[in-house]
Amino acid sequence: MFGKKIRLFKILGFTVDLDLSWFLIFLLITWSLATGVYPSQFSGLSKLAYWLMGAASAIGLFLSVILHELMHSIIARRYGLPMKGITLFIFGGVAKMEDEPPSPKAEFSMAVAGPVTSIVIAAIFYGLSLLAKGSFVPVAIHGVLRYLGFINGLLAAFNLIPAFPLDGGRILRSAIWKSKKNLRQATFITSRIGIGFGFVLIGLGVVSFLFGSFIGGMWWFLIGIFLINAARSSYQQLIVRKALEGEKVSRFMKADPITVPPELSIQELVEDYVYTYHFKLYPVVKNGKLVGCVTTKQVKDVDRSQWDSTTIGDIVTGCSDENSVSPDEDAVKVLGRMNRNSISRLMVVEDSRLLGIIALKDMLKFISTRVELEG
Repeated sequence: MFGKKIRLFKILGFTVDLDLSWFLIFLLITWSLATGVYPSQFSGLSKLAYWLMGAASAIGLFLSVILHELMHSIIARRYGLPMKGITLFIFGGVAKMEDEPPSPKAEFSMAVAGPVTSIVIAAIFYGLSLLAKGSFVPVAIHGVLRYLGFINGLLAAFNLIPAFPLDGGRILRSAIWKSKKNLRQATFITSRIGIGFGFVLIGLGVVSFLFGSFIGGMWWFLIGIFLINAARSSYQQLIVRKALEGEKVSRFMKADPITVPPELSIQELVEDYVYTYHFKLYPVVKNGKLVGCVTTKQVKDVDRSQWDSTTIGDIVTGCSDENSVSPDEDAVKVLGRMNRNSISRLMVVEDSRLLGIIALKDMLKFISTRVELEG
């Protein structure tokens, strides 16, 4: 979902990151408010005032989104669910969970916390706007307060739509989960509703296009595509977690992997190993002891003319969380690590001894087989 991110700050133990796509929606909101909404509602102000109102409103909206997602994270932590933090991106914000909620009650509590927070924020801003109206407070401030009250109410209403993975969809999933006693079935039903709702938004986007609202139609269309993809990927992630649930890395480990000595030149590594075995990571072993590993990415960083004179020992990387795991580590977490770091092979290490290699393709084959056999 996300590309390059900027770390903003840390609050209550949760990191808040900003995806670069956020700047697009920030500019779009600021522009639409400064050139359309505010001039039509509050005439007589300067262009600078309208642009400042638009920027302040966009910032206020995303601070509200942070509070919305922060409440999700706080409730999740109360139920012992690890949270990786909050990321703001083009479609708002998301609190990143590393696992599924432990119970329907936890799911409901986490899901409802967001809309309730948005409703409270909406009430506060709306109340402040009423106090500001007709008083000594500048009309520009009154306009921003009124907009933030309205948009937070709209945010709460949209999130309560029972389409997974929106908060309303998660509330519905908690109810089905409690009734059916089956998280997978509940996720399947609500994700299909989410996909259907996504197609409805795409349809609204097409209609908006036909009636001349290009920008509005574009955003309905993009949000619809996003929801469809999010609903599908959420269900697929659940399937993966359930397939790997309780499995350890040692289950998928290949013993006696292909290793290379540190004295080997990069040219020899490429010709005799990379082009022969087609792996992207090779453990480096000397006198039976694990030194570290070398990857094709490291090879690419060395100038081609230096391959003959540069040895693996010159570029070897020591064992770390980025290239090695223990045999007893949870397979679900390891798969997540591979996905986050875009790697397909990890060394399995115990007490500085190389036990084997775990490959992404072996885990995916296991998942596919289990899903096929167990439905």
